[in-house]
Amino acid sequence: MHTKQMEVEVEDCSAVYLLDREDYEAGAGLDDSPTHSIGLIEVEGKGIACLNIAAQWGEVPFTVAVADRDPGAHFDGYEDIVEISFESTSGELLLAGWQTDWDDEKAHSLPPLPAGPGPYRLRYHTQGDMESWSIDGYYLQIWPAPQHDPAVLKNTSQFLQYLLNPKAWKSQ
Repeated sequence: MHTKQMEVEVEDCSAVYLLDREDYEAGAGLDDSPTHSIGLIEVEGKGIACLNIAAQWGEVPFTVAVADRDPGAHFDGYEDIVEISFESTSGELLLAGWQTDWDDEKAHSLPPLPAGPGPYRLRYHTQGDMESWSIDGYYLQIWPAPQHDPAVLKNTSQFLQYLLNPKAWKSQ
């Protein structure tokens, strides 16, 4: 397993993007199917996924682990954990905060994917209080896996409950 820690700069929109280095197809034929979203992550096309974060802007602490098999979820210390399938077209990924203009220097190269191009699983952990915008960190795991339905492994925040079902969510 290869792990990389970084500070991702976000200019606006509370979003960090996972992108194929050379080729990503934003919105390439995807519909609003529930297989393309799991609240904290939305797969927007081949080679592109949007990771929702609590902060609208600023530097956000991220740890990314790329493994050759499922590394197992880290339930202790994380409030929400979700996972979803993702298709890499190049086998090389970048992590970048939402920017008004693309800046290569602000994009973080991730370790090469162990199986090259193909299907992978993303497991996204959030640590901290999403409701008060106080986040201690984000942890993303990536490993080769066949396509299958998104899953919520842990859901303790009202923020994720809202993202999963905004119509049914009621403020307490």
